[in-house]
Amino acid sequence: MIRILFFLLVVFLLGLGFAWLADRPGDMVVTLSGYQYRVSLMVAAVAVVTVVAAVMILWWLLKAIWTSPYTVARYFRVRRRDRGYQALSTGMIAAGAGDFDLARRKNREAMKLIRSDQEPLIQLLDAQVSLLEGRHDEARQKFEAMAEDPEMKLLGLRGLYLEAERLGDREAARHYAARAAEAAPQLGWAADSTIEQRIAEGDWDGALKILDAQKSTHQVDRELAARRRSVLLTAKANALFDTNFAIAKAAALEANRLRPDFVPAALVAARALFRESDLRKGAKVLEAAWKATPHPGLADLYVHARHGDSVNDRLVRAKKLQSLRQNNAESALAVARAALDAGDYSLAREQAESAIRMQPREGAWLLLADTEEAETGDVGKVREYLAKAVRAPRDPAWVADGYESDRWAPVSPVTGRLDAFEWRVPVERLGALIEADRERAQIEEAPALAAPLPVAPAEPAAAPAPSMPAPVVAASSPAPRKPEPHLPAAFSASSEPVVNGVVAAESKDSVVPPSPQAGLVEALDGAGQEQSSEAATQDRRTPPAAEITVPMPPDDPGVDPLETVKARRRFGLF
Repeated sequence: MIRILFFLLVVFLLGLGFAWLADRPGDMVVTLSGYQYRVSLMVAAVAVVTVVAAVMILWWLLKAIWTSPYTVARYFRVRRRDRGYQALSTGMIAAGAGDFDLARRKNREAMKLIRSDQEPLIQLLDAQVSLLEGRHDEARQKFEAMAEDPEMKLLGLRGLYLEAERLGDREAARHYAARAAEAAPQLGWAADSTIEQRIAEGDWDGALKILDAQKSTHQVDRELAARRRSVLLTAKANALFDTNFAIAKAAALEANRLRPDFVPAALVAARALFRESDLRKGAKVLEAAWKATPHPGLADLYVHARHGDSVNDRLVRAKKLQSLRQNNAESALAVARAALDAGDYSLAREQAESAIRMQPREGAWLLLADTEEAETGDVGKVREYLAKAVRAPRDPAWVADGYESDRWAPVSPVTGRLDAFEWRVPVERLGALIEADRERAQIEEAPALAAPLPVAPAEPAAAPAPSMPAPVVAASSPAPRKPEPHLPAAFSASSEPVVNGVVAAESKDSVVPPSPQAGLVEALDGAGQEQSSEAATQDRRTPPAAEITVPMPPDDPGVDPLETVKARRRFGLF
C-alpha cells in the first residue's frame, strides 16, 4: 500500500512539473559544431526524460543478459529446495504417524534435495526413522552428534534423555537433563528431572534454586510453585533436623507458612517448636492442620506434646482435639487410644465403636480388640474382633504410584515424581474385599434358598448334645450326576462324607436329615455305619442330594464360616 502511494506521489509531481513548464513558454538553444539547435522548453524536457528512460531500459537489458546464468541456476535451486522441504514435511508427518516406510523414503528424498548442514530438521527426521525401525543404537549416535552442534544441542539432549528413560537408566537421563537445564532453565522436562536428581543427592538448595528459576520464567504458576517449595522445604527440614537444627527449623516454619494444611510440614514444624519448649505455638500449628486434615500423626504428636503429662492429661488433650473435628473417625480413634492408655475402657470402647460406625476399618477393630483384651481378656471376643479387622478395609497410608509407605517422602520411589505421596486408603486389596463380600453373601443367602425337604420315618436317635445347636439344612441340585474323577473313595456314591462338619445324605425318594448326634456318630464311627448299610446302598450311584451343615458353636468366633464354603469348593461338592 505504501509503495502504491509513493508511485502515485511521483506521478503527481511529474505532472505538476510538466504543467509548470507548459505555463512558462521559452526556448532552449544548443550550439554544436557551429550549428545552433533551438527547441522549446517542453520538447527539451520530454527529450531528456526519454533519454533517461532509454538508458535505464538498456541497462536493465544488459544486466539481465549478464546475470541470466545465475538467475536460471537460482530458479532450479529454489525449485529443488521447495521439493526437499515438501519431502521433509511429509516425512515428519509420516514419522509422527508411525509410517516408517513412507518416512524412510521421504527422508532419503529430502537428503538428496537438501544438504543436512543447511537444514537441521533432516537430522531429526533421520533419527526418528532410526527409532521407528528399531535401530536405537544408530539413533543415539545421531542424537549425540546433534548434542555437539550448538544449534541442535537441546534437541539432541532431549533425544538422549528419552532414550535413557526408555532403557530405565535414570542416572543417565538425569545427566542429560542437567546439561539441558544448564543451557536452558526454561525447559520444564529438564528442570523437573534435575530437581529429582538434586533431591536424590540431598542438594536441597540446588533443587530450590531450580524451582525459583522455573517460577521466574513463568513455567509454573504461583500456587504450584508454593506447593513444590513447601515439599522441598519439608524434606530439607526432616533431613537436617538432627544435624543442623537451626536451618531445619527455619525451613519447617517456612514450609508450614506456605501450606498450613500440609501434614508433614505441620509435623516437622511442631516438633521443632516443641523442642524449644514453645508448646503454645506448636499446638496451634497442629490444631490448624488437624482442622484441615485429621491425621493420626498429628493426634499422636499433639497428645504427647509434653513428656511429663500424665495419662489423664493426655486424655484431656485428645478430647480437646476431638472438639475441633467432631463426628470424625480419626478424632474418635484419638480419644479411644488415649482412654485405653488411661485405663478408661468404657470410654475407649465407646469411641472405638463410634469410629467403626462412622468408618469401619482395620485400625478401629484392632483398637477394639486391644480394649477387650485389656478389660476382660475374653479370647473369643478378641479373636472375633481380629477376624473382622482382617476383613475390614485398610487404614489410610502414604501412597504414591501404587507404592505404600508408613512415612512420607518428597518423591515417589517408583517414578521419582515430586510431591507424589497422598494420604489415602490403599486399593491393592480391592479384589480380595470383593471376593470376601461375594462369599459372605452366598453364606447369608444359603438358608433363604434352602428348600423344605420331605422327611421319611427313621429310627429314633438319641437326643442331641446340649452344646450342639440344631443343624442347618442346605439343599443342592436334585439332578443326578456322576462322581467327579478327582474325588477320593470316601466321597463315592455309597459313602457319607464328613468334611468340616458337612454330612452328605442321599436317598432315591426322600432325604432324611439325621439328628446332630447321629451326624457326629457317623463322623466318628463311619466304618461301622458303612458295613451295616452296604447292602442297602449297593444300587445307589448318585452323588449327595443334600448337604447338612453343622455350624460351630457361636462362642468360638475364631473359626471362619467361610472355611466351610471353601472346603466344599475344594472337594467339588458344588
